[in-house]
Amino acid sequence: MTIRHHLSDQLLMGYAAGQLPEAFNLVVATHVSLCDECRARLASYDTLGGALIEDQGNVEMAEAALEAVMARIEGMPQATQRAPMQASGIFPAPLADYVGGDLSAVKWRSIGMGVKQAILPTGNDASARLLYIPAGVAVPDHGHRGMELTLVLQGAFADANDRFDRGDLEIADENLEHTPVAMAGQDCICLAATDAPLRFRKFLPRLAQPLFRI
Repeated sequence: MTIRHHLSDQLLMGYAAGQLPEAFNLVVATHVSLCDECRARLASYDTLGGALIEDQGNVEMAEAALEAVMARIEGMPQATQRAPMQASGIFPAPLADYVGGDLSAVKWRSIGMGVKQAILPTGNDASARLLYIPAGVAVPDHGHRGMELTLVLQGAFADANDRFDRGDLEIADENLEHTPVAMAGQDCICLAATDAPLRFRKFLPRLAQPLFRI
């Protein structure tokens, strides 16, 4: 698998610093699990962050602070440990763990023309969804009011700018208007995250937008 479309430095730094919305964190973690290049870049940002913390010097703590923290930890209920889930289908491990399985665990909802989606539970500052687009089908022409990350998990799609295959990530913002089309040969499945509603040109998609939360 050759990945040509990668995470931006801004997204990797935000992920390393814990500053991204949960939905974006899920997309970044899933892409990083597939992409050696972005995984290496993320490791460098983690190292840089650790060095910056070390440069801050020592902070004086109140007496008995350690004892207070340990007492609170001892009073917390014990977490149930489980073995890490191995990805055996098309979902990489971070997504499979989040969904609780692979495709068979997804509760799809039809949104027309054979396209299906499954909204994933995340924080309110951004939304994440799985998209199933039959081969050859186009998503309605749309723009963006914020940022949209779209990670290909199966098949491929193309728009006027480029083609995106498994592992590729398209980063869209207010400057991009496009009509993604699932390539022939295999149905396309994507993980997408948005921090604002899409901007559809045509009336019917706009009418259905509140119902499908897109």
